[in-house]
Order: sequence, then structure tokens, then C-alpha cells
Amino acid sequence: MSDLAYLSSARYGKDAVRVFRVVREGSTHTVVEYNVKVLLEGDIEVSYTKADNRVIVATDSIKNITYYLAKVSPHILVPERFAVHLGTHIVSKYAHIHKAFVDIEQLRWSRIVVGKDRKPHPHSFFRDGDEKRTVKAEIDGTAGKDKIQARVSAGVNDLLVLKSSGSSFTSFIRDEYTLLKEVDDRIFSTSVDLNYTFAPISISPPKDEKKLDIVIPALDQAEAGSVWDATVLDRARTITLEVFAEDASASVQATLYKMGQRIIAENAGVQTVSYALPNKHYIPVDMRYMGVDNLTPAKAEVFQPVAAPSGLISATVSRK
Repeated sequence: MSDLAYLSSARYGKDAVRVFRVVREGSTHTVVEYNVKVLLEGDIEVSYTKADNRVIVATDSIKNITYYLAKVSPHILVPERFAVHLGTHIVSKYAHIHKAFVDIEQLRWSRIVVGKDRKPHPHSFFRDGDEKRTVKAEIDGTAGKDKIQARVSAGVNDLLVLKSSGSSFTSFIRDEYTLLKEVDDRIFSTSVDLNYTFAPISISPPKDEKKLDIVIPALDQAEAGSVWDATVLDRARTITLEVFAEDASASVQATLYKMGQRIIAENAGVQTVSYALPNKHYIPVDMRYMGVDNLTPAKAEVFQPVAAPSGLISATVSRK
């Protein structure tokens, strides 16, 4: 059989590592909750082809590393920074591991506001919707442990939005398969999946024996729009919501493109912006049998939400 097949690629690690971290600053606490996946590549072929486990960093060890870094990393509150720290530690610590792929999904916890003055409570929070912040970091030490490169992307998933007017869909191809009617005003709803990629960056190798200390610019010294800028996500999210709300949408495609253009224009380090926008259909209920007009766009007020089938519009907008 060895003459017919060979191992062309291999990657392994730990998925669904759930991490909740409390950062205490006196009586004020800040919390983050992450779902983490860490996958490794390197000189691990013999574990597959020769049943030689001596090259395997156990997936349980990968889980333990993740928890330890969650405890000691000064970057835990910013998922892009934490992902780079975690991946760089692993690639630097194990000579035969050349790449680490760290995916983080952050759940939304927001402070509860209390009292007549509506002040944020110092240690009480509520789950603020199903939207998730996402980060993917590829830490690459293939060229050498002193030449580590990081490729980072980030974004949001499951950001559910709806506008009850300001969207049309006309002038599309009509042929023998076309049943859809043109409409000059309609409900536009989608669950936004947004992902933007940063330019690759070089990571200085850790100098300490445990390979834990990496050089990351302070938050107030980060280059605007770069991977280290913790405000990029807020800007991208705000742009997405503003364009969605304010654009006189001729199609999901046209609105998507405007969103991507603005994110690139306002974040110098962002190289590509990708959206996946599934249609959330709301169909006017036909009440003509009762002599009631609920189909004319200006009079349509009662709708039936329809989960499937649904359109799916996706695209990537890139910096020139």
C-alpha cells in the first residue's frame, strides 16, 4: 500500500476549549468568555505513518496551555492579541512544531446598568445577544523560530439585523424560470458574518526560558487600523450597521460592497473584507380572500418569517 499513498498534509489539536476569565481591578471586574480551537502542524508525519507518538504534543496538553495562558497572559482581554500570544508560545516552545492555528470565538457579556443614574455595575453582566466576535490567527515559524510570521483575521458572526423599508430589488434577469416579482420597497434582514484580514506581521521570538514573553505594542501605542488596534472591530461593526441602515439598498450585493469599501478606507491595516449575508425572508401574508390589501408594499404590515430556502450573498472586497 505504501506505493499507492502518502501523507500529504497533517494537522491536529484541541477544539472547543471553553475559557471564562475574570480580570479584577479592585472592585471592578472585566470578563471575557472564549471558545478556543488550537491546531498544530510540523514534523509530525511519523505519528500517522509509523505510529510513533514521540512527536505528539498531547491535545490535553494543548488544552492546559490554553488555560495557563488565559491565566498569565496580559493580552487576555483582546482576542487578536491573545490568539497571537498563545500561538507564538506553542511554536516557540516546541522545536518540531512549525505552525499553530488559533481560532477564538468570543461571546458577548455586557455590563448591567443600575440605579437612577444608570451606572454600569462593576461586576454584574448579561449575555448581550447571539452575536460572536471571531479571530483566526496563523502563527508560522516555518522560516525559523527567529522569523515568526502572524496572519490574523477577525470579525463578527450572527449579527442579526433588519430594516423594514429602504430596500428594493428590481431589473434582475427574467426568463421562463422567474416567479419572483420586482419590488421597490421590502424588508431587508440578514445575519451578518463579517471577516477581515490584516497584513502579515513579524513576531519577535520570546527571549525568556518559558517562551512566554512576546513583544506587543501597548494598546495606546498601536498603529491605527492595524492588527494591534483594539478599536478595529468596533469601527467595522459600526460601519456595517450604519451602511445597512442608511443605504437605499438596490440589492444585498450593492450594500455589501459599500460596507467593505468603508472598512478598508477607515482601517489602514485591513487588506480584505469578506461578508456572508443570508437573506432572512419576511413574506407578506396574502389577505385578498378577506378583501384586505396586505401585498402592496406601502400597505404590507403583516409578514410570515420564512427560514428556508434563503438566498446567500457573499463577496470579498480587497485593498488595491
